[in-house]
Amino acid sequence: MTDPDQRLERARAAFLRQEFAAPIATILELTEILIEDARRSEDKSLVSDLERVHSAGLLLREQLGQLVNLATQASSGAGNNNSAALRTTLRHELRTPLNAVKGYSELIMEDARESGREDLLGDIARIVAAADQLLGQIDNLIGSTATGNPGPSGTAPSAEASRDLVGEIMRSIQPITSKHMPNLLSGRILVVDDTEANRELLSRRLRRQGHAVDTADGGRSALEAVAKSQFDLVLLDLMMPDINGLEVLKRLKAHPVDQHIPVMMISALDEIDSIVRCIEAGAEDYIPKPFDPVLLGARIGASLERKRLRDRELAFIDELRVEKGKTEALLLNILPETIVNRIRKGDVAIADSFADATILFADLVDFTTLAGRCSPARIVDLLNSLFSSFDALAKELKLEKIKTVGDAYMVAGGIPEERPGHAHAIADMALGMIDAVRDTGKRFGETLEARIGIHSGEVVAGLIGQHRSIYDVWGDTVNTASRLESSGLPSRIQISETTYQKIRDTFHCELRGPVALKGKGEMLTYFLGGRVKGA
Repeated sequence: MTDPDQRLERARAAFLRQEFAAPIATILELTEILIEDARRSEDKSLVSDLERVHSAGLLLREQLGQLVNLATQASSGAGNNNSAALRTTLRHELRTPLNAVKGYSELIMEDARESGREDLLGDIARIVAAADQLLGQIDNLIGSTATGNPGPSGTAPSAEASRDLVGEIMRSIQPITSKHMPNLLSGRILVVDDTEANRELLSRRLRRQGHAVDTADGGRSALEAVAKSQFDLVLLDLMMPDINGLEVLKRLKAHPVDQHIPVMMISALDEIDSIVRCIEAGAEDYIPKPFDPVLLGARIGASLERKRLRDRELAFIDELRVEKGKTEALLLNILPETIVNRIRKGDVAIADSFADATILFADLVDFTTLAGRCSPARIVDLLNSLFSSFDALAKELKLEKIKTVGDAYMVAGGIPEERPGHAHAIADMALGMIDAVRDTGKRFGETLEARIGIHSGEVVAGLIGQHRSIYDVWGDTVNTASRLESSGLPSRIQISETTYQKIRDTFHCELRGPVALKGKGEMLTYFLGGRVKGA
């Protein structure tokens, strides 16, 4: 038989095994679930009957190999002198457990109806249906092998149908040859095995496939290697004398950095408990020894591809985190932190009333003349230097910069969160601003002076605009502070009576007297001096 024929026969056998195994698996799995439930409810009689059904299902599974062999002969059209005897024996051996499945299941259904256990009927009916399906498949198979004709429709695939179906599938899947190996990714792989021959052979094979390979002769040396170097994949033997593979796997997955390294278990211990525990502990895959080199290569390639995608995802997440940090910093430069937090929580309309706040306006004297005789770059440089000094003062005193308009600077205390001592903080800000203006003028070789006006009272603050939104302040208090600035004197800080009453015990203040403010009439004002010593 040629290689393609052998490949097709193996595929037919696998297909037929699947077809006959499905109803047997249904019988076994449903009875296992029902036995667990019956034991919890301490129904010993039901447990006994279900165990008999389960035992009959196990007998059917034991006969599956002979059934598949007979089905494969029918599928391939082959036969021999022993076929008739095999059919007779198989019919008898399979019908006995099938009758047991059906008989005990029907008894369980009768008892369930009498005792009101309607919840059992659905699952038991499925078990009976699975037994009927398998019985039909067996009758179809034995009939077709005896006569050469397909059995009744609707039971199991006929020999012709299985040949056609499997043949079509196998033609669509091209065989892999050494000349046409899949183009797999290469990476740095750590091979961990306490047997030197195993390490050497696997390493040579992996290097021929283009991988960079390091080796470790046990669990301890594997952990040391991972701590020193970066690997794209670890191939880890399960049974090792110093630290077993499962323990190494657990330690790797518990490490904040190493937990992202994919680990494939390779072991001669091919039993379900070991496989499940390794997968639960975070293994990428579990390959029993001896392994098929082509399959191992494909799984390694798939694992490296998944790691490459994970690495790209993590790098993208880091980029997003950096960009988010930049956006956050930019947003906090534009809006107060408390307002940003409210936006994050979903607040749409942000507007608040504050019963007591203090507003400061500052404006450079004769700035228009200065701007007319200096270059734009020099003016921008000067204002940037000056306003940066103002910003630092505001941040230090926990005040809220509202905006700059040309050479004017506006700052508020007591918003967006109420705070005691906001008038005192604004007074300190104003004194620092006078010094900053003088120092900036000296650095730029210009005579700079500023007028400052301060007033305290009720204000409304909120977020306005959808494009380049700003946090702004409105109210009579704001207008009054602006008028106090415009009616002030160079290098002096003019404050209202209201603000004076808040800070008079802490700061030296000089009565200026009544001053006519545009749109406000006369108002008693003061010039702010320095802090009282010790205050």
